[in-house]
Formats: sequence, structure tokens, C-alpha cells
Amino acid sequence: MTLRNGLTTCALSMFACIFFASAAQAETREMNMTIDEVTIAVAPDLNYKVFAFNRQVPGPLIHAKEGDDLVIHVTNNTSLAHTIHWHGVHQTNSWRMDGVPGITQENIQPGKTFTYEMKMDRPGTLWYHCHVNVNEHVGIRGMWGPMIIDPANPTELEKKVTKEVLMMFSTWESANAEKYGTGSTPYDVEDYFSVNGRSFPYTQPIRPKTGDVVRVRLFGSGGEIHSMHIHGHDWTVTHKDGLPLAQPYKSETILFGPGERYDAIYEADHKEGRFIFHDHVDKHVTAHGKFPGGPITVQEYEGTPMDDWYVWKDKDFDPDFFYQESMKKGYGLFEQPKHRGTSDKKERGSRQN
Repeated sequence: MTLRNGLTTCALSMFACIFFASAAQAETREMNMTIDEVTIAVAPDLNYKVFAFNRQVPGPLIHAKEGDDLVIHVTNNTSLAHTIHWHGVHQTNSWRMDGVPGITQENIQPGKTFTYEMKMDRPGTLWYHCHVNVNEHVGIRGMWGPMIIDPANPTELEKKVTKEVLMMFSTWESANAEKYGTGSTPYDVEDYFSVNGRSFPYTQPIRPKTGDVVRVRLFGSGGEIHSMHIHGHDWTVTHKDGLPLAQPYKSETILFGPGERYDAIYEADHKEGRFIFHDHVDKHVTAHGKFPGGPITVQEYEGTPMDDWYVWKDKDFDPDFFYQESMKKGYGLFEQPKHRGTSDKKERGSRQN
């Protein structure tokens, strides 16, 4: 064998190893989803009828790797038709999986099952939502959930992240809380605002440790523009709509609208303390016109004393409210039990801390 032939053989062997190793990393992941009619407690004075993915709002986390193939069986247990649009997936060679009724597929009728098959051809902060009567089903009925696709080649800053926080913003109309098939027209009034389907005080704190590198993923899953402000910290805005920014920038407030997603990363650099994290569109921090409410949370550093006067002194803490625990579980579909609603009318008046 000549030197040239030997080098060529080695190069081809190396290419084959790299190719097959890459192919082996991508996997086919099969999942089951349902669409259900349940009631969730948005606020202390607002129980709300929703169409919920796997009986919860927001829907369960879908977490996969760039290049994975997803096979998702969706069963419609509700009284109305639905589809699912996988917002941000390019659907290369799978355009019929885009989830738009009358364009790429027929509606999923009540009692029927449809299977979506698609390759995760684009990494980042994506989401899924219904594409039937979107003004109601997405706007005020909770039909949305997070879809996180890890990149094959993360940035150096992404590699430093130790805690993930997923925040999905939406609105609600109390006048249509009990009426499926109505609402979210120009004549209706949005009077409750939420993060992850709940309005303060039914939201939850974020509990970082000193030194944590926290990644916050903001989703405009409703119909309003939001301006989220973090007290006591600056963050680096790194991604928009799942795409890495050519020039990440420092900020303390992020403005985003319907359908948009922003990723921001910051270091938890205080020794202790509590720092509010809220929407600066002032009407959004009300509930039926009363302050405080809406998308308000608090960063509670681990070890900070709980003062007697602190509003969340006796809070029943849910460590997965912002999907922090689910993001640690690897890849697949992960449910958040405390996001679930109930179809039992006797339990609809239940309250949350």
C-alpha cells in the first residue's frame, strides 16, 4: 500500500467513524399526548375551563436533541377539533406535519388520534400550540407547551448553565372562563395575566444558589406584549426565537411579543436576598383590575431568612413550576403534576398556596 493510499484509507475511516458516531447520537423518540377538557385555578378567584395537553397547562416539556426523530401520537379527548403546530420546527421533508388545518392536515376530530413524525432539524427554544381557532384555543384556553431542542454545538456560555427556568406568558378572560367556544375577539376583555398558567400569588419563586448560572427562556405564548424586568441582576440576552444572536447583549429588561422567545443568561452573584422579577407593562401585574397579580415571581436565594412579613413566607414550594427539575431528566416527554387541572366539579373550588 502506498503512503497516499494509506492516508486516504485512514481519512475515509475517520470520516466513517465520525459519521456513524453522529448518527448514533440522534435517536427516535416516541411519545403519547392527549388533549383534555379540564379546569385549572389561574388565580384565587378564577377557575378556568381549558383544553389541556396531557391534562396540564402549560403542556408537558418535550426535550430532545438536534437531529432526533420524534413520533408523537396525539389523541383528542375534547368536544372540539384541534391540531398541533410545532413552532420553530422547519419540517424539512415533512411539511404535512406542520399542524395547520386545511393546509397541511385535516383537523383531529373528537375521539380521533393523529401521529406526527418529524426530525428536529432546528435546535433552540421552540414551543407547540394548537392551530385551530387560535384566538381562543391558544389565546385563552391554555393550548401551548415548551419544546427544547439541545444544539449539537452549544456556545461556551450555554455550557456554563446550571439552572434552567422556562416562563410562558398568557392572558385570560374571566367573562369566558366557563364557556368553551367563546372569547378572545376584539370585543372581549383580557383581565387576568399569567406566567405558566398562574397569576400571582399562585406563581412560584425561583431559588438559585450563589454562583448558579441561570438560563431564563421567555415565551410569548399569549396575545400580549410583555416587558420582563429582573431586579438586582443584569442578564446576557443570547438567543431570539431559538437562534443564537451574533452579538449577545446585556440588559435588565426584555420586551417580547406574541410567538417570540428570548433566552437570557445571568449569574446568581448575591450571597443572599430576594429580588422580584415582574412584567413592566403595569396592567399585567393586576388580576381583574386589582394589584398585585399576574406574572410576578421572586428570586429567593437559598439560605435567605424568611421574614414574618414576607408574602411567600409559608409558600408550598414547587421546584418544577418553571420546569427546572424536568430539564434535568434527559430527553423525552416529561409531565409536571402540579400543572394539572381537574375535571371533577367538586374539586374546582380548591385553592393553592
